[in-house]
Amino acid sequence: MRLLSVSRVSQSRTRSSFLTIRAQTSRTFSQLHSNPERSSFGIAFDIDGVILRGRTPIGGSPQALKRLYSECGTMKIPFLFLTNGGGVPESKRAIELSELLDVNILPLQHLSFMSLMQVVQGHYPFKTLVAGYENKLIVAIGKGEPAEVMSDYGFKKVLSMDEYASYFDNIDPLAQYKIWEAKTTFREDRSLLPRYDVLSERVQAAFIVSDPVDWSRDIQVLCDILTSGGLPGQANRHQPPLYFAADDLEYQAAFPSMRLGMGAFRIALEAIFSEIHPLPLEYTSYGKPNSFVFKNAEAILKQLQQLSCDEHDVLHNGDAVNHSFRTLYMIGDNPSVDIKGAQQARSPWLSILTRTGVFRGEINDPEFPADLVVDDVEEAVDYIFRRESTLGNQ
Repeated sequence: MRLLSVSRVSQSRTRSSFLTIRAQTSRTFSQLHSNPERSSFGIAFDIDGVILRGRTPIGGSPQALKRLYSECGTMKIPFLFLTNGGGVPESKRAIELSELLDVNILPLQHLSFMSLMQVVQGHYPFKTLVAGYENKLIVAIGKGEPAEVMSDYGFKKVLSMDEYASYFDNIDPLAQYKIWEAKTTFREDRSLLPRYDVLSERVQAAFIVSDPVDWSRDIQVLCDILTSGGLPGQANRHQPPLYFAADDLEYQAAFPSMRLGMGAFRIALEAIFSEIHPLPLEYTSYGKPNSFVFKNAEAILKQLQQLSCDEHDVLHNGDAVNHSFRTLYMIGDNPSVDIKGAQQARSPWLSILTRTGVFRGEINDPEFPADLVVDDVEEAVDYIFRRESTLGNQ
């Protein structure tokens, strides 16, 4: 189905502590069981350029999200955030979003019969690789807390790039010219040192968890790891595996024009690697627009949908009856990532493109045209409610 671009219909448009959010989550969980109706649709929101620009809500996002809850604060429409961003555990990101948007976003909650989450970041698929690298030395690269992210997923021998590079004297020839100070003091605090010999143990894999901060150092050290078989300073050997959480060339941040993303870093690394190594760079990229990301999102939305089932069905049957969605809506701002991904995932996905981020066109994207183009997320949610009301009356 292909829908036309629509014009804007209307312009109407506290910080919470962790304990408050946990309490609200518990109330929401118990209250949702009492809702006899089950939504026939779900929504996946991109974050940067759709919900937030930097840390500022945009496009009427708080008002739009509040429409997905009942008056008593319980979730009535299953929804999640599907982003290629990351750098912190999903539970921390959920708390941050709850504070910025003034709605209750569920972090990872291990309850009696299911796990709940409403934030799926680009690095979430790394969890599927734990079995292969659980007790092997890996390096996590990127902004935020990349090593903590990987540790939360179950990796037991993980070092951030900051930590790893600090063990090799002079590995970064430009370090003396960098005026910023590292937040970590791992070399001074002996309790934070790993219980293995970094200088003799080979890195088994490198993970780009989030956007790298120090490109010159990270490219240098990654080339050292990848060309030496996992131990900088050694002779050329087979390249260890390299994984990227996403491959976005650009994204919408707080600055008015697009910012270079993880895909740009990958292009730079790949170009340099090919000049110093006889073989091309081997890597695996995750994140949108990969179809399995949307399949995983659908599975999580079904879990959230089940929360509106009758409590008796869950407690006595062990699980809720699986009801398929009539429609799943992907609301994004990047045609080559959000819209392409929804198109590749096919039914029941329907794509909605906003003009608040990467896309700024008047009509539609020529290469990856969305099912609907709107000005912002508030207009998108308004359309969804009107469409679903019409379908429900047929």
